[in-house]
Amino acid sequence: MRAEIQSAVAQIEKSLDLIRQRLGWETAEHRLEELNARSEDPELWNDPEKAQKVMRERQTLADAIDACKALMQELDDNRALIEMGEAEGDAEVVAEAEQALLDLRERAAQKEIEALLDGEADGNDTFLEINAGAGGTESCDWAAMLARMYVRWAEKHGYKVELISENPGEEAGIKSATYKIIGPNAYGWLKSESGVHRLVRISPYDSAARRHTSFSSVWVYPVVDDSIEIEIKPNEIRIDTYRSSGAGGQHVNTTDSAVRITHLPTGIVVTSSEKSQHQNRANAMAALKSRLYELEMRKRTQAIQEQHDAKGEIGWGNQIRSYVLQPYQMVKDLRTGVETSDTQGVLDGDLDRFMAAALAMEVSGKSRAEAQAED
Repeated sequence: MRAEIQSAVAQIEKSLDLIRQRLGWETAEHRLEELNARSEDPELWNDPEKAQKVMRERQTLADAIDACKALMQELDDNRALIEMGEAEGDAEVVAEAEQALLDLRERAAQKEIEALLDGEADGNDTFLEINAGAGGTESCDWAAMLARMYVRWAEKHGYKVELISENPGEEAGIKSATYKIIGPNAYGWLKSESGVHRLVRISPYDSAARRHTSFSSVWVYPVVDDSIEIEIKPNEIRIDTYRSSGAGGQHVNTTDSAVRITHLPTGIVVTSSEKSQHQNRANAMAALKSRLYELEMRKRTQAIQEQHDAKGEIGWGNQIRSYVLQPYQMVKDLRTGVETSDTQGVLDGDLDRFMAAALAMEVSGKSRAEAQAED
């Protein structure tokens, strides 16, 4: 077996060791049996919220066990194919199995990162908030492009997406929008997307076809469980009802039912503009609770606090990722150095490479390439 393939096998085995360790491999299937038994208990469904948590935990564990077993089986199968191909002098079989192992190395590395999503709220659903920066129509259009990108990403991963509120731009796009992304590890994956995103392109709104630079911000915070106590004093909030702006449509309510809640001590503002004022109040309070919880989480370490304080103005100096469509095609993450010329793929939701690199850096302090170079 060639040295490159031996190295790939070693990296796959290292990833599998970490995945099994995180799963508690010796007891994982026993825990799954217990969860299966609980899910079949009719009395569990007397408490729908508790039942949903049990079913989610069960599905997450089952998926993780199945994925780990599939990786292990694929590793064994391709090693056996290489041994057989070398013994029979079949170079084509060897080449195919070697390529399969190189591909498996990347998938195992990604599953390893998923196994590291064990932060306090990583497994939770998440709110995703997008705000256009200065620049009028250009920035509003860019904010709408980002919204489409994240909805596409979520749908590709089987997540459910709910639009909580939307403030349309005056001519095109959106000034702001808030989504709820529902699914396992939604917050864990998306949390690294918080920051300013910069777009460079020939403007479709400029009759002179000049190049424009636009900025929009993305802010991600977890949906917190009711078991987590976040005290919100009545005298610390202001609740306003208002009529949503815009021409109406599927996602824009034009009655006076929209709700805005302002948390006076922090200045945090959350909104909800669906059809029911009662539901809007509940949605907004849930979002405020999540924002306050996320703020507290960010205060726990100085590094994360500095990142929070540096959110600042939506503009130069604060961006985390640059999307250049003209004069060349390139999307580059300014934190990890990950880049691609497949700009259309990224805007269609192909974001996993950026998220995986950011998660790896968060865990180890190094990019994946730096970590592998040290092995």
